[in-house]
Amino acid sequence: MRALTGVWRWRHNPLRRATDRREAWVALVTLVLLVVAAPVLGWYCGSRTDHVLQESVRAQQADRRLTTAVVVRGVADRHLVSDPEVSTDRMGQTTVVARWHARDGTARSATVTTASRDTATGAQVRIWTDLAGNPALRPMDAPTAHTHAALAGFGAAMLSVLLIEGGRRLIVWRMVQRRYERLDRAWAKAGPDWGRTGTGS
Repeated sequence: MRALTGVWRWRHNPLRRATDRREAWVALVTLVLLVVAAPVLGWYCGSRTDHVLQESVRAQQADRRLTTAVVVRGVADRHLVSDPEVSTDRMGQTTVVARWHARDGTARSATVTTASRDTATGAQVRIWTDLAGNPALRPMDAPTAHTHAALAGFGAAMLSVLLIEGGRRLIVWRMVQRRYERLDRAWAKAGPDWGRTGTGS
């Protein structure tokens, strides 16, 4: 609003300088970009990111499956780790050594993580494997993908706001510098005769 009133205020003001009008128009253009361009850019970036992430979610869910494994033993540094990629899993993951059978019937054994609560030796736990039966990370779920996309869109919008405002400040700074340069040149030209009677200044 200050930009709009600035443009209108200087339109018919006798003290108006050309630089004042240009600064007001720069402020107005900046306001339009902040109100329109930044949200549009954020929405576009978020929607494109969401589209890509949802494709990744579908691909991961198609390539991975839950498999029942039997706990062989715990690991020396057994601990709970959180799963930041899955919003529905708040219990965390426990690391154990387990064995299971792949689709082709071959036995597999490895150190894996599981969300199962009972991880005592001999307990059955659910782990994620790929189609070949090898251990795999849990696939990302759709809500987590939406969250990442929203954060990406918000970040893009904030970055565009910073760039727009930085561009405005740079332009105004340059305009002020040019104004001072013109003032210095005018003062250097009129300065030696300033205030002297009969010098024609």
